Amino acid sequence: MSIPPSAGAASGAPSPSAATNPSPSPEHDSDASPAAEATPRPPVRLLLVDDEPGLRTAVKAYLEDEGFQVTTANDGEEGWGAAQNLLPDVVITDVMMPRCDGYGLLKRLRADERLGGTPVIFLTAKGMTADRIAGFQAGADDYIPKPFDPDELVARVHNVVRRQERLLAEAARFADADIGAMAKQITEIRSMLGSGGGGGVKKLTPDVKLDFTPREASVLQLVAEGMMNKEIARRLETSIRNVEKYVSRLFIKTGTASRTELVRYALEHGLVD
Repeated sequence: MSIPPSAGAASGAPSPSAATNPSPSPEHDSDASPAAEATPRPPVRLLLVDDEPGLRTAVKAYLEDEGFQVTTANDGEEGWGAAQNLLPDVVITDVMMPRCDGYGLLKRLRADERLGGTPVIFLTAKGMTADRIAGFQAGADDYIPKPFDPDELVARVHNVVRRQERLLAEAARFADADIGAMAKQITEIRSMLGSGGGGGVKKLTPDVKLDFTPREASVLQLVAEGMMNKEIARRLETSIRNVEKYVSRLFIKTGTASRTELVRYALEHGLVD
């Protein structure tokens, strides 16, 4: 893999703008636009896992030149420990590695509460169609066979980051939609259940036996409190994607089709406070 020289080397000559525009006066500094004062976005955190030292060093240097924050690991076992500490935005991993290969690392990531939604790019010498299909079926987000163009790797990293941002933004938008109406409905349900007779809905005894995991039970309680997905994710220190996964499982286990139905079911059967 050849790494092209940096295209941003300084020439030493002053730029046209520097020659024609003198330094702003203090008065201009005090009128700086809000956009100029905006807090810059933190760099994208990458975890690069590969057992080839030369490639690992070269790719790390190139990605850092492109503005990424890069942490490296020698194999999947070391990569798993680094991922738990770093909580990276993207994982780039080789497939064939000692101790724990790329598939093993991917399986651990997808099973973890905090890392399950992390985009994973496979970077490997195995480039046959069957290998690419196996990678995608295992849950990889992208697959780049070696040898590769480093600019292509950068473009693909940017692509999975943008895709992840779109998914999170869309999830947040749906979580925010009609939250006021849902909160009102939850209040009405609680009122009916608490009224006992007089035409209200009676609270049933909690004799229904549902196999909730501890995390599903926690999500159910917070949904019943009227929290949005992003609030639940923040409370439980997990991703919005994971919260959506738990809510979907709750729908299936309770036979409901909406958050309001889910809350009503949970209150009627004494599954939440």
